Amino acid sequence: MDHRKQPGDAPNNSTEFNLDYSKRILPNFGLEFHDAYQRLDGAGATSGWENLSVGGKWQFFTSEQHETILSLGTDVEIGGTGARRIAENTSTVSPALFFGKGMGDLPDSASFLKPFAVTGAIGPDFPIRSENPATFSWGFTLQYSLQYLQSYVKDVGLGAPFNRMTLVTEFPMQTDVDTRQTTGTVNPGIVWMGKSVEFGVAAEIPINARSGNSIGVMALFHLFLDDLFPNSIGRPIFP
Repeated sequence: MDHRKQPGDAPNNSTEFNLDYSKRILPNFGLEFHDAYQRLDGAGATSGWENLSVGGKWQFFTSEQHETILSLGTDVEIGGTGARRIAENTSTVSPALFFGKGMGDLPDSASFLKPFAVTGAIGPDFPIRSENPATFSWGFTLQYSLQYLQSYVKDVGLGAPFNRMTLVTEFPMQTDVDTRQTTGTVNPGIVWMGKSVEFGVAAEIPINARSGNSIGVMALFHLFLDDLFPNSIGRPIFP
């Protein structure tokens, strides 16, 4: 769920309920599906489903020693599948490079930095219709895992639920290719991760007036189907 105040002179609050599902087809390749229900409150309040997005992602590099992964993916937002009052009627293709790097390979002299990790994605967004502006999406997250600290660095005596928490700050940005104007937010938050479920909450702070007028709030709830059903739907279709 994502709730925040949209840019504009009149009050206009936006609330989104996001639904995401991913399924491994091969050990290093999977499909992803995304949709969201959005409600706009204010003058002319409205609500409805956004366009359905379908994507694929291939993890082409993995280094356990250096805690590094690299993936290539493409997402397609299918125009016209959402409510007309909410969603665009044109499709958008978004190829991207995804990366993740843990700091566990740092020397022991910097042991308290080992729980840090950085993840991110960069790539263009190409609308099918030329009259719609092309954009470039880029962003990254900084994470500090208290569970990693407790398990692999030093037991500092954190009990439940803190011993399974991760401090996270996200920086999702988007730049208009024509105007070179950038919008985005800084999202500091915290995530609790269990064996098969994940909860999180974060603030959403706009970086400029084009990005929003006030601080919003996001909440997440994830189920890890691979862990819940390891011998059925959690397995790749083609091992």
